[in-house]
Amino acid sequence: MRVLLTGHQGYLGSVMAVRLAEAGHDVVGLDSGLFADCVLGPSPEDPPTIAVDLRDVTVDQLSGFDAVIHLAALSNDPLGSLAPSLTYDINHFASTRLAKLSREAGVRRFLYASTCSVYGAAGEDLVGEDAPLRPVTPYAESKVRVEDDLVLLADDDFSPVFLRNATAFGFSPRLRADIVLNNLVGHAVLSGEVRVLSDGTPWRPLVHAADIADAFLAALVAPRESIHCRAFNVGMAANNLTVAQIAEAVVEAVPGSKLVITGEAGADPRSYRVDFARITKYLPAFSPQWTVAAGAVELHAAYVEHGLTEHAFTKRFTRLARLADRQAAGSLAQDMRPVGAPVP
Repeated sequence: MRVLLTGHQGYLGSVMAVRLAEAGHDVVGLDSGLFADCVLGPSPEDPPTIAVDLRDVTVDQLSGFDAVIHLAALSNDPLGSLAPSLTYDINHFASTRLAKLSREAGVRRFLYASTCSVYGAAGEDLVGEDAPLRPVTPYAESKVRVEDDLVLLADDDFSPVFLRNATAFGFSPRLRADIVLNNLVGHAVLSGEVRVLSDGTPWRPLVHAADIADAFLAALVAPRESIHCRAFNVGMAANNLTVAQIAEAVVEAVPGSKLVITGEAGADPRSYRVDFARITKYLPAFSPQWTVAAGAVELHAAYVEHGLTEHAFTKRFTRLARLADRQAAGSLAQDMRPVGAPVP
């Protein structure tokens, strides 16, 4: 299939672009390059790229594609809370506009990267795709709004599918350090401490970046009747863990590290465990491989091999800090459109 992958120069996109090409698909990327140079280790080889802000995409740029995989977003809860209007502008309105233009261009399948955080503070009961949605951040709220809009666009010739990813983890050449497992392993490598800034009891579902890519691959080629206008939680039951359990896996993976649980109440009320039965039923080709424990080992090895530094960890690979630095340097406008060359 000829596939347009938005956000291909991001954390998930850098992994997914390779997986799609390895599966034999003709991949074109679309990205404004906000994090293109946020690389740890060798630079990835990107597919042919349409360099454009998501808000400025034209119908002509979408012509000739069989499918669109839409990852591009301001993908960070603190960033969404800092700039909620931009989050809605980019994550909601521009995403819905992209889908409308895709349908106009004749794209038949639209794979949307949603999130399990739409379930919010659901507690300890397993939540499936038909559970009430209780988003507690602008980021999660924007995802719910796009899903609602895509339902209204679905027809016989246009099939949206909503892949609600659990919290991602694992190594990518374009690293993110501001997601829970990646962050805990980084702190352990750099400081010797696995520091949990809460009491450790909230539940989180996690999924490896490579397994997310495989879920999208499965949805890309599945029969239309299996995926049309359907939501799927992406992950596996073994990775429904408390924050304390995630931290304990990091202690096991990073030699000499020690666990520190601060016991703070924290400002994040989210706690949820997710049911992954639907994706197993309708997308049997999807078989997630990565446990949190294995991911912690992978991350530790990559951080050591590629010489992760404190500055890179806190600045280059932390989304909010990276964007703030680019704005201060004048290479990023207040509306998040790039200006000139990236910050070195």
